[in-house]
Amino acid sequence: MNIGLLLVLLLVLGAEFTNGLTDAANAIATLIGTRVLSPMKAVIMAAVLNMVGVLVTGIAVATTIGKDIVRPGVITLESLAAVMFTVIVWMIAARFFNIPTSSTYVLLAGLAGAGLATAGYSALLWEGWRKVLMGLVVSTVVGFGLAFIIMIIIYWLFRNARRSTAGHLFQRLQIVSAGFLAFSHGSNDGQKFIGVFTLALVLGGVIPNFHVQTYVIFLCSAVMAVGAGIGGWRVTKTKRLNKVKLESVNAFVAETAASISILASSVFGIPLSTTHTIDTAIMGVGATRRMSAVNWGVSRQIVITWLLTFPACLILGYLFTWLFKLIF
Repeated sequence: MNIGLLLVLLLVLGAEFTNGLTDAANAIATLIGTRVLSPMKAVIMAAVLNMVGVLVTGIAVATTIGKDIVRPGVITLESLAAVMFTVIVWMIAARFFNIPTSSTYVLLAGLAGAGLATAGYSALLWEGWRKVLMGLVVSTVVGFGLAFIIMIIIYWLFRNARRSTAGHLFQRLQIVSAGFLAFSHGSNDGQKFIGVFTLALVLGGVIPNFHVQTYVIFLCSAVMAVGAGIGGWRVTKTKRLNKVKLESVNAFVAETAASISILASSVFGIPLSTTHTIDTAIMGVGATRRMSAVNWGVSRQIVITWLLTFPACLILGYLFTWLFKLIF
């Protein structure tokens, strides 16, 4: 293992840590906001279950990221380092300025920019980008629609129940749904940098072909868990809970709908934005009461920010790739 490869691997772990710091604790934002658990207990739960989600759900998403987004034959260690540098810079800036963002979009845009800088449009593979588009549909239409349907069913099933009894029940169930969301987040987001780490090992000649090693799974999942435990909850606590006023039953439904959407995508190797999915699920829950129950202004601002993320990070990935080529 040479110094260049070691630097790239450290950047991948840095990006994974940043993912945990800013993204992984999304799973327990509603849990904190509804005060079912204290922030410390919720974050510990999120960190542990994110790690478990990475360890036990396979490598389908990791394979998509590592093999199907950018043609492996044209990507280089320098361009991969540029992608990781893009992720770290953008995610830290977003956290500092309290800008809602998604590590998934940042990573994919950075990979696209690096691929274009290295070999033009031929570097991009349709198989992977087709799955990216499928993930966009799942995280918006499915996330919103599934939450809307489940919420209607819950309202009907508990239409004659006492409000206090139902509230107590869903406070307990919300702990389960939040844990499910943390687990599903690990199954998708946690795998993405495992794919990049493995690709770096291939490019560095450590392994002959793309095959995810067990120690890589443990290493990346542990780094993400540490990131989530240190500071991710602070970001989610300030950026998400003003979309719609949530009670425990609403949070339970939103988390359940988002978890189902994310986990199903992970099984088929579809990378999606877990942030986007939980956001649209919360909006779907609010829409069952009345459309004015959703703060559409806040949600619209986040969508606009996401639309800016991809071109901005594509340009950064492109520029950093050329810069790293000149340096190395």
